[in-house]
Amino acid sequence: MSLLQIHSLSLSIHAFDVLKGVSLTIAPGEIVAVTGESGSGKSMTALAVMQLLPESTRITGSITLDGVDLLTQSEAQMCAVRGAAVGMIFQEPMTALNPVKTIGDQVMETILIHKALPKDQALARTIEVLDRVGLPTDRFPLSRFPHELSGGQRQRVVIAMAIALRPKLLIADEPTTALDVTTQAQILNLLKGLAKEYGMGLLMITHDLAVVADMADQITVMRHGEVIETGATQRLLRDMQHPYTRMLFEASNHQVTLPTVQDQTPLLTVQDVVRDYRLPRTKLFATPGHHRAVDHVSFTLNQGERLGLVGESGCGKSTLTRAILGLEPVQSGLIQMQGQSVFTGHSPNLAVRRDMQVVFQDPFGSFNPRHRVDRLITEPFHLLDTPPKGQERSDLIAETLLAVGLSASDATKYIHEFSGGQRQRIAIARALIIRPQLILFDEAVSALDVSVRAQILDLLVELCEAYNLTYLFISHDLSVVRTVTDRVLVMKSGQIVEQGETEQVFSNPQHPYTASLIAAAPQLPDLHALQSEHS
Repeated sequence: MSLLQIHSLSLSIHAFDVLKGVSLTIAPGEIVAVTGESGSGKSMTALAVMQLLPESTRITGSITLDGVDLLTQSEAQMCAVRGAAVGMIFQEPMTALNPVKTIGDQVMETILIHKALPKDQALARTIEVLDRVGLPTDRFPLSRFPHELSGGQRQRVVIAMAIALRPKLLIADEPTTALDVTTQAQILNLLKGLAKEYGMGLLMITHDLAVVADMADQITVMRHGEVIETGATQRLLRDMQHPYTRMLFEASNHQVTLPTVQDQTPLLTVQDVVRDYRLPRTKLFATPGHHRAVDHVSFTLNQGERLGLVGESGCGKSTLTRAILGLEPVQSGLIQMQGQSVFTGHSPNLAVRRDMQVVFQDPFGSFNPRHRVDRLITEPFHLLDTPPKGQERSDLIAETLLAVGLSASDATKYIHEFSGGQRQRIAIARALIIRPQLILFDEAVSALDVSVRAQILDLLVELCEAYNLTYLFISHDLSVVRTVTDRVLVMKSGQIVEQGETEQVFSNPQHPYTASLIAAAPQLPDLHALQSEHS
């Protein structure tokens, strides 16, 4: 008996066909993963189940939940279904939560809106589900607000809201994309446990096969709004029929080979750096406390070297990055580029600052959408004493765009005209255009599709060969750090707990924390092992 049955679902918005004959089924307690690149129709399939679609949508086919065709339901009837029979976990918990309401109120709201339980019982259920998702009220009071929680804890609140009424079907739309590896492993284990414990069907949407290879019972692969392959997880991975599925699998585990480092001249020196933040007073006349975000950190980055920095959210990676860029003052210690301090007093040293550039996690959010590409990538020119003008400027823009795999004609376009991967290439072009000595990549590939991520990693290798790039690569994706860095630093609670050659650290971790990070990282199964087991 199927819980959810989608049959020949086609959906178009205005004249654009988004879904084309999509069919899939989910049984009670079954986990079905829908995978594919951005724009493949994964999220739109989930939104069609929830009937959260634009007014101009035309839809044909059927979506049956427990024998009821959801496409024939009125909006009032769907309001009764959403939250009660079908729960949904969204990708970004901070935007899914109300910042001015406590977590207790938000979980309880789901129960009270559906009038499922009286208020005293609703409170008891709220405490129960928050405890079930790993947020016991003795450590996480119901009075806490979303901003007082970490990313993983916020995602647990969103899961608690989705399961408060124990729905028959749970939809999880990229629930772990922005989370570090240990939190990701905890959330995936939690979802798997909930599906089995409550007998819920789980529709898991993701672009990374490694995330669901060990979790899903069935995998459905989508491309351009169509289902191109589906089957039991082990069988599908063992015997992939479609070239696109194989491409996704290979891209999920893409490896690159960096050119060897020729020089051992120190470029960046971080020596005994401490960064404290003042905490609010607990009483009127009490002395305010301090939180130590960076605790006596020291390392050296050599010319032409690629250094990785890994650790969980809140370990101090971003604070250290801002200090290196001269954006955060430090309480003690020294940060130098080629012998010059990044600070002059309490202000950034612009002579040093022009030799550093940064590539951010969200390429769209780091650009002004009203400016054309030629203006966007020349923003760092303000750091130069004599920025290029006229034909020299145009030639440099064209050369830099070509270096990152785009065309010179792209200079006159706006950022919304590009895909996510192309935007990240433009972000790299902006960092590269003034030929800095050091580039900081801050989670630069974590939000990208696996195939686009593979292209960006290949691009980094090309740029290393062409420009002898030196970079600090900050990421929670250990598989990426392993392939694009020569050395790696492991950070925990503001301290570097382990450092060394990347392959040595990953193959033989010395610190228990490093070992726990590596163990938590999702791994694709070995194809040869799967095939030999079957034969």
